[in-house]
Amino acid sequence: MSELKQTSLYQKHLELNAKMVDFGGWEMPIQYQNLKEEVISVRERVGVFDVSHMGEFYVTGPQALDFVDYIVTNDIRTAAPGKAIYSPMLNEQGGIVDDLIVYKVSDTELFICVNAANIEKDFSAMSQFSSRFDCKFENLSQNYSLLALQGPQSYQVLKELLPEIKDIGYYSIQILESEKEVKSFIARTGYTGEDGFEIFGSHNFIERLWSLMMNKSVQPCGLGSRDVLRLEACFSLYGNELNDELTPLETGLKWTVKMAKGDFVGKDALAESIPRYRLVKLSLEKGIPRAGYPVEDDRGQQIGVITSGSMSVCLGKGIALARLDKNLYQDSEKLNINIRNKIYPAVVNKKPFISGRTKS
Repeated sequence: MSELKQTSLYQKHLELNAKMVDFGGWEMPIQYQNLKEEVISVRERVGVFDVSHMGEFYVTGPQALDFVDYIVTNDIRTAAPGKAIYSPMLNEQGGIVDDLIVYKVSDTELFICVNAANIEKDFSAMSQFSSRFDCKFENLSQNYSLLALQGPQSYQVLKELLPEIKDIGYYSIQILESEKEVKSFIARTGYTGEDGFEIFGSHNFIERLWSLMMNKSVQPCGLGSRDVLRLEACFSLYGNELNDELTPLETGLKWTVKMAKGDFVGKDALAESIPRYRLVKLSLEKGIPRAGYPVEDDRGQQIGVITSGSMSVCLGKGIALARLDKNLYQDSEKLNINIRNKIYPAVVNKKPFISGRTKS
């Protein structure tokens, strides 16, 4: 068994008595003292996550924009410099290799942040195409650490610690000119449904920033609360809602697919594909849904499966995302979740369980 990787903040987590677990080959904090308090801190005040296990790729050169626009489904070309763009990356069959964020510094300089478990897979997949373009494509993941500062007080806290930052818009970025060790920047992005920032920088810079945040009594948060927060906001998780066999059209990500733009990997397959599944949001007054539990119609026929499920801290009830067979599910149908052979009625929600809290 290979040794688990550790982030630059590993010793900091141990000093705070964090519960550490194996997360995709990384030894990461799942929680500190109390998961519920971590969730509430982010929803009502501010919390910080170590997400340094994420991957960072760097693309530069005359055709950097052409390359990045080709490997993702969203439209990077028309996005303004200084913007962040969420997008799936597909294989030639239209399946989702990963979901990622592109940070467009300029047409000749772009960062890409990918999921930790997919770093090697993504870099290999992208490298197949980079040689076709006049650009330099680098995996700089080992050079970067990453913090996610999330919650309604996040700008106030970060401004006090980094006076140079501006009140940038949602899904915008700002280069930190004061940091020279690696190209550092902030992005007004996150995985919680709250206002917040993700801060990319050198290991030394992020260690200093973490210590400053702890001195200001910012709540450290683990990956357990992060998962509850993202589920309350109905954000998909790769490996649960998304995988290589599913297309964006089957996973609630049609809005990220710009068929009108130029060619991109998987475009031809998507043009001919017929969606087999539908991703829905479910809530329960009783019972806690978990990934893998069957979703049934009122006749007891299984028509889908829970992909992510938990007890919502904010709502005090079970919530879930579920993948349903489009041929078996009708909009008007009553749905049930089979939890250990007991049937619990579920309500289909049209909107995220928690929404409207990010910077406009």
